Amino acid sequence: MEKYLNKVIHGDCLEVMKKLPDNCIDLTVTSPPYDNLRDYSGYSFDFEGIAKELFRITKDGGVVVWVVGDATVDGSETGTSFKQALYFKEISFNLHDTMIYQKNAYPFPHSNKYFQVFEYMFVFSKGNPKTTNLQRVRTIKQIKNNNSSGGRQRDGEIKKMKYETGKETRIKDNVWKYECGYNKSSSDNPKHPATFPEKLASDHINSWSNENDIVLDPFLGSGTTAKMAKQLGRNFIGIEISKEYCEIANKRLAQETLF
Repeated sequence: MEKYLNKVIHGDCLEVMKKLPDNCIDLTVTSPPYDNLRDYSGYSFDFEGIAKELFRITKDGGVVVWVVGDATVDGSETGTSFKQALYFKEISFNLHDTMIYQKNAYPFPHSNKYFQVFEYMFVFSKGNPKTTNLQRVRTIKQIKNNNSSGGRQRDGEIKKMKYETGKETRIKDNVWKYECGYNKSSSDNPKHPATFPEKLASDHINSWSNENDIVLDPFLGSGTTAKMAKQLGRNFIGIEISKEYCEIANKRLAQETLF
């Protein structure tokens, strides 16, 4: 196991994961190539095999964050994201949370549908999550009593909200908005077709892991998950099939201070 820690591994993630021991990963944060929405130099992947390996190597209480979206083919969205989520459940992962990654970017125009500006962030857990450092945001208005409405009950009654009333902060909701994309001429452009924001990675790493935990990204790409794990004092394992992207990831990691 030690030989894999804090390294970018060039290879097929399924074959590399098969070499890892059972129950060794605390958190996976990744975004797989999906529906040919981006050019990954012709690489494809065995989704079901990878999902099964992720279950085997994830510790009890560990979490997998799976960032995914759908293409539109012949006027219909593929539903790949939902199919994958249901398969994770089929192999005994819990679907702990269905989160939204809202992109603060110019949407791609369609002639007959609303602009698509989000992807799913499925949070799967192996049993109950062992780490939940839930992020908090400042409340807009502190509630001094319990008169505000909350969840509707099975009989239709609105239950009064008692959770965290009167506090200066509250637990953040599960729709997270980020700036996305890079200026092609920028010096920090990771030159990868589908880089997710560094803050997205760091928010999930902070939420579902602790210092010295092991964070995996089996589709490392330009190295964002590994970079943020390193910044936050976690160990990381990055796997990437493209040699070009491995080189980019290693270059980004070399600029980070060792924890």
